[in-house]
Amino acid sequence: MSPAQASPADAAGRVRSVNAGRPEPDPARRGRPTGIHKHPVDGPVALRDPGPRGGGPGSGVPADFIGDARHHGGRDQAVYAFAREELDHWARELGRELPDGSFGENLTLEGFAVDDARLGDRWRVGTALLQVTDARIPCGTFRAAMQVRGWLRRFTERGCTGAYLRVLEPGTVRAGDRVELVHRAGHRVGVRDAFRAQTTDRGRLPALLAAGPDLRPELRAAAERAVAEQPPGSGRDG
Repeated sequence: MSPAQASPADAAGRVRSVNAGRPEPDPARRGRPTGIHKHPVDGPVALRDPGPRGGGPGSGVPADFIGDARHHGGRDQAVYAFAREELDHWARELGRELPDGSFGENLTLEGFAVDDARLGDRWRVGTALLQVTDARIPCGTFRAAMQVRGWLRRFTERGCTGAYLRVLEPGTVRAGDRVELVHRAGHRVGVRDAFRAQTTDRGRLPALLAAGPDLRPELRAAAERAVAEQPPGSGRDG
């Protein structure tokens, strides 16, 4: 957790901005558009459940564009939240300004411990009810958009990825709205655990099953495959 972020016990922060992206050329996927560069949207935004990946509008933010609908968006990645404190960290590291939306996030939050979230946590954001589903896994488009040598390695080493969320109850959100943790998952599987298990330490995948029904289907399937591939007699935690 960034020292400037609130702890889970504080359980409240605020929305600094709601961000959406427009189609523009994707430098990592020639000839295809991306919406990774996002910018604050004025006024209230009605968050929605976009339905399954590839079968609906993609984003939970109506004005937002998702270029790679095969790998991004859908119900379990309806909204992406990132901490303003983390943007400030990277602004200092990179020696340049990073406006809200620079990392492709839909919600830039402040005073809220985004990276200490557990899978299944529920947040009341404005009038919407959101649920944490996963960590953000950095992709080639993110690397190309940042134009920083070794960016994926640096972002991965830092391990503060923000959180993907599904929309349990549609509602409106605007800058200045309160963000409140209204339900803390009973297990201890956090977004940091999910990130490491999918990137640098895949031996952690079986341990994600402790999240129970809070584990999204694709990640559950990966964890179950990892269990099946374990040598006989080994424990779930390897």
